[in-house]
Amino acid sequence: METEFLKNILKSISVSGYEEPLQNIVREEMQNVADEIREDEMHNLVCVANPDSPVRILLSAHADEIGLMISNITEDGRLQVVDRGGVVVPTYPGQQVIVKTKEREIPGVVEAYRGLFEKQGMSTKDLKIDIGAKDRKDALRYVKPGDPVVPDTHIRTLANGRITSRALDDRIGVYIIMEALKRAKERGCTSGIYAASTTGEETTKTGAYWCSARIHPTLAVVVDVTYTSDCLGMDPAEMGQVELGKGPVLCYSPIVAKELNEKMERTAKKANIPVQWEVASRLSYTDADKIHFSNEGVPVVLVSVPLRYMHMPCEVADLSDVEHCIELIARFLA
Repeated sequence: METEFLKNILKSISVSGYEEPLQNIVREEMQNVADEIREDEMHNLVCVANPDSPVRILLSAHADEIGLMISNITEDGRLQVVDRGGVVVPTYPGQQVIVKTKEREIPGVVEAYRGLFEKQGMSTKDLKIDIGAKDRKDALRYVKPGDPVVPDTHIRTLANGRITSRALDDRIGVYIIMEALKRAKERGCTSGIYAASTTGEETTKTGAYWCSARIHPTLAVVVDVTYTSDCLGMDPAEMGQVELGKGPVLCYSPIVAKELNEKMERTAKKANIPVQWEVASRLSYTDADKIHFSNEGVPVVLVSVPLRYMHMPCEVADLSDVEHCIELIARFLA
């Protein structure tokens, strides 16, 4: 695996609606690999191989991460915020954060006091960010309403080939589909591959719909993360037994085409790639939901990466699962 590419993706700040920094990294990585690179008005980035093929396979993973956005600046220079995606508000007080402006990154801290942690139903209205400004006029020299905010976290390697980072969901999926395109092309895949790094999944899922509506895919492989059952607070009765290091996760869902699940499973068995299964009673809450209903209907299959502590600043994944996802999708394409 090309882990430097993965690290560059994870270092970027790509709050939903502000995905351009990540897309620039992907464009630079893929410019000498893809036959075409397309970008639309919503900054979806699509890397294409074999564009003349009548068979068009859409690979979709979302570039955006959850975060905050400045909504107001108080007279004393504190920043007030709203959420962009499903943030877990109690993880923010007392933490260092980064405000991403057009020109630079501004460090700050989320104010905290003991009584705040006792408050029931904490919301973003309870958060105030201190960037060291003297007052509102001073703060406006550095930031403005509309700027995105993320926790100031780091990428760390854990024991047994595991990594922890902010927002592995789903930048790790973007990495997987781009690496799968590379490998499938090396293996002589002749089908059209459209690897889409989509925008807005955490908020509107606009990106997936736009990409599918314009590409008109024959079928779609959606790559996202899924909850593991091997950590605190998770109940395997809800979706199945999923563990780190046990391989990619396929999904029994009403929106997933059974034949594609079976083909993916056969591909995995032939290559000795372990797979796990999860179940969904209705929608998948991924890009697959929008793609499935686009055009005249698109058959989809969902391939997920097991993830601990989803939507927390310390998400954990296993690099062996990432490698197996890349290899499985590349072989499926070829």
